[in-house]
Amino acid sequence: MDAGNSKTDVAVVAVDGTVLGTARGGGFQPPRVGVEPAVDVLAEVTDRALAAAGAVGAEHVSACLANADLPVEEAQLAEAIRRRGWARSVDVRNDTFAVLRAGLTEDAEPRGVAVVCGAGINCAGMLPDGRTARFPAIGRLSGDWGGGGGLADEALWFAARAEDGRGEATALMRTLPAHFGLPSMYALIEALHLAHLAPHRKHELTPVLFATAADGDRVARAVVDRMADEVVAMSTVALTRLGLLTEEVPVLLGGSVLAARHPQLDGRIRALLAQRAPRAEVRVVAERPVLGSVLLGLDAVGAEPEAYARSRAHYGEPAGSTEPASSTGPTHDPGPLDRHGPLDRHGRLDHQGRPAVRPG
Repeated sequence: MDAGNSKTDVAVVAVDGTVLGTARGGGFQPPRVGVEPAVDVLAEVTDRALAAAGAVGAEHVSACLANADLPVEEAQLAEAIRRRGWARSVDVRNDTFAVLRAGLTEDAEPRGVAVVCGAGINCAGMLPDGRTARFPAIGRLSGDWGGGGGLADEALWFAARAEDGRGEATALMRTLPAHFGLPSMYALIEALHLAHLAPHRKHELTPVLFATAADGDRVARAVVDRMADEVVAMSTVALTRLGLLTEEVPVLLGGSVLAARHPQLDGRIRALLAQRAPRAEVRVVAERPVLGSVLLGLDAVGAEPEAYARSRAHYGEPAGSTEPASSTGPTHDPGPLDRHGPLDRHGRLDHQGRPAVRPG
């Protein structure tokens, strides 16, 4: 299982790696609806996948789930899934681990670090002996910044202040409202505040931020740089915790913001990691996250090497594949946030913890 806020994918897989049946369903949001109703969503999708496979149960459930941000939440969700009786054993992990495992090859003991930046941001690392490095990733409470939702909020903040004179001039004050056919930031603020625009539509502004940055706007570029700095900060901390900072190891970039490979963001991440973890191999993970859940399941049942190749072939990509560079591709899941800082590009923060954008 791979379950995010906006969609759930379930695959039923034989021990030889053959994908026997799949199904897709709605989002998985236990913080909003409660654990049991959220698992009901998994149940509906799982029942369809089992029916497609002609099966009634399984040996093992490998579930990578959004909103399983803390070990206590993983344990709670594992117990709720176990009560459904789908399998004799259950392993629940945060969905970041699906991206991490999908990007790791099977020709060596799996180890590496993944940063996932879609609607939110998270990072996880793993070693062959089972040790992991991870972050709570539950928003500002746990020190998080960024992701598609965070970038949209930051762009709105700078644009609002530019229009009313409190902040530095930026083209964002024109490009953000223009995206919705509105004449000003005041009109956009009113539309969002009064829900004339659905709240989730705010996330459409993340691609506008990147386009504005690509056109040379200095404020927009500073926000993109800060996103790169956050990705590098998370990955280097995870590498350090696992003793991998000086090792030859993959750093995997996933989620739609990073998979789009915006040149400024992608280039800065690679340049900074080359300085701080010079032996790290940066890859953009193009595989579907559910493949990572499948591979974790094969790990758990001691599958043969051919099984991994068979499952990868079903999903169409070898390990470590990357998407081509693009400055216009999708940047985030348009649905609700999966999860909600470091210094700006000049090493400064203003009094509210935002990048201190200054001339220069």
